[in-house]
Amino acid sequence: MSASYKPIAPANKVTSKRVIWATFVIALGGLLFGYDSGVISGALPSMTKDFDLDAIHSGLVVSSLVVGAAIGALSAGRISDRFGRRPVLIAASAIFGLGAIIAAFAPNVPIMIVARVILGLGVGTASNIVPVFISELAPAHIRGRLVALNQLMIVTGIMLAYIANYALHGVSHDWRWMFGISIAPALLFGIGIITLSESPRWLALDGQVDKARQVLQSVRESQNVEDELSEIKASIGGEQGNVGFRALGERRLRRVLIAGIGLQILGQLTGVNAVVFYAPTIFKGAGLGDSSAILATVGMGAINIVATFIGMALVDKIGRTRLLASGSFLMTIFLAGLAIDLAIGGQGTTSAIIGLICVFGYIAAVASTLNVVVFIIASELYPLSVRGTAMSLTIGVNWTMSFIVSLTFLSLFETFGGPGTFGVYALTSAVLGIFALKVIPETKGKTLEEIERDYAS
Repeated sequence: MSASYKPIAPANKVTSKRVIWATFVIALGGLLFGYDSGVISGALPSMTKDFDLDAIHSGLVVSSLVVGAAIGALSAGRISDRFGRRPVLIAASAIFGLGAIIAAFAPNVPIMIVARVILGLGVGTASNIVPVFISELAPAHIRGRLVALNQLMIVTGIMLAYIANYALHGVSHDWRWMFGISIAPALLFGIGIITLSESPRWLALDGQVDKARQVLQSVRESQNVEDELSEIKASIGGEQGNVGFRALGERRLRRVLIAGIGLQILGQLTGVNAVVFYAPTIFKGAGLGDSSAILATVGMGAINIVATFIGMALVDKIGRTRLLASGSFLMTIFLAGLAIDLAIGGQGTTSAIIGLICVFGYIAAVASTLNVVVFIIASELYPLSVRGTAMSLTIGVNWTMSFIVSLTFLSLFETFGGPGTFGVYALTSAVLGIFALKVIPETKGKTLEEIERDYAS
């Protein structure tokens, strides 16, 4: 780091209404992510009938979104480092809208897979850039809460998808309507991003210091703007070595990359996306009927939202690592309970109730801890000069692991049953808790430049 680095003085902790509004608009990208994650669980049963899908083709339809998301995530960060966060998100909204239209009118399985890949490109791009954009705009004392707004939008999108699934269930070609509705949030997101200014930290990195100052002045209520800008410039000036993917091999980035990428791998191996994608299948395995299983997903969506609010309230108070560790151990308990219930419970009412409690408890633990911090930690750890690129690798790994988990879930469920599948997820959750305490650095209350100085210099 540069010898001129000087931490800014503590700021008056007043949050500008403009930064709240800008964060809300940016976080709408999470709504796209959430809706498309949730809609497939309701669309899949009727799509299976219309297209006569077997387990392999069902897995391909579900996981093809993840393929596109991995590609979008891997490419978006480097592009955003070059051209800015804002234009990349505008492009993401357009890509998602195109995918939604193709999915709604898909005449066969190959076209549906193509549509899902296109949807994934939009979702993956947004999942990468949205938390980075918010993190670079937010003041340090509430950065965790504001970045977590992205997760709130994700679970809200999932909830809206579950409601749409239940409301449209039984309608002729209901899955086409389920996909078609997603055009609306894509338009809303795109229009919203057009109205915003670029990230002040990206502007400074691009040499547009005066514009960066203007943006900071508009969102900081005159709180230490010059001090914050000086800190940003000192951080940029202290960067040495390569930029882009080549820089990720530098020794100084080893710790933060292990923490960021390890979190993505272990987080996905807890089965979080498999539970979201295949929730009705899991509920039916626990003894619920078709309609009851879909209705149960609405309850799961409501729990997601409430638990996310709890996580948002805690993340800037108790810290990222403690929150993640406590949630991971709760996930272990509920997943182990579900595995045992599926092993010995049978198909009775008692088994169904226990299964619901375990799934709902697991979802509450995930939503209030893992899902709140996973994007926060990733968006905070990396130096400004390679933040987009490092996020590309990190979120790309996230989506790649999601692809593997979602593609293999049905086959694992058929081969080893629920007890074996959820037993493995329970073990991984325990490992995640240990990893959080031992490997992931605490970033609560620090500016992005302080984090860079402490962990990546």
